[in-house]
Amino acid sequence: MKKIVLFALGMAMSMTTFAQDEVETTISADVVSSYIWRGQDLGSAAVQPTFGIGYKGLSLSAWGSYGLVNPADNKELDLTLAYTIGGLNLGITDYWTNDPTGGDPDRYIKYDAHSTNHVFEANIGYDFGVASLQWYTNFAGNDGVNKDGKRAYSSYFEANVPFKLASVDWTATAGAVPFATTSYNGWTSGFAVTNLALKAVKEVKISDSFTLPVFAQAVANPRTQNAYLVLGLTLIP
Repeated sequence: MKKIVLFALGMAMSMTTFAQDEVETTISADVVSSYIWRGQDLGSAAVQPTFGIGYKGLSLSAWGSYGLVNPADNKELDLTLAYTIGGLNLGITDYWTNDPTGGDPDRYIKYDAHSTNHVFEANIGYDFGVASLQWYTNFAGNDGVNKDGKRAYSSYFEANVPFKLASVDWTATAGAVPFATTSYNGWTSGFAVTNLALKAVKEVKISDSFTLPVFAQAVANPRTQNAYLVLGLTLIP
């Protein structure tokens, strides 16, 4: 899966922003040294494009991930429909990867209940300004199972605290899996903290009219006792 980019959280990488009552368009791409999502290692260096539109709080976006080094890394294409009003955001995401464990890895348009590679997730969150909270739950598709071998309705919740320090934008993140599932880290037997992260973003001035956002993120997963350091940049046409 991915460190998903939700328009519901603000369209931070918008290419063109029109008046509030007009359509907003986003075209951008992250280039990352490794693909770490919710504390999980999902591949090596990758390019991760985003494309979408939004209107009066309603948005539709597409996000992908494609490995640059290891041909065995999964390809991914995610679609998100989201709505934001005030600090509240709601969304539904259709995740798809060509992971062969999910069924037919070469077919995107395949939604069979027991052999699809799609996972459908609903989320709800609230941005309080000083911090934001998000809850995600898989409700259909290639979800994991619980201790009884039944659909786990795999869930994940996360708290983010943004702050500014030394002219750099920082975000501290804490995320956890609340219930038993095979969808996170192979097997999570119950409540488990899976993502502790600190991210810094710096705008690097290339010219008077062009800046390049560069970011670094340190991630620790207490559940698997792993740690990662990610370096990336954002390309905005």
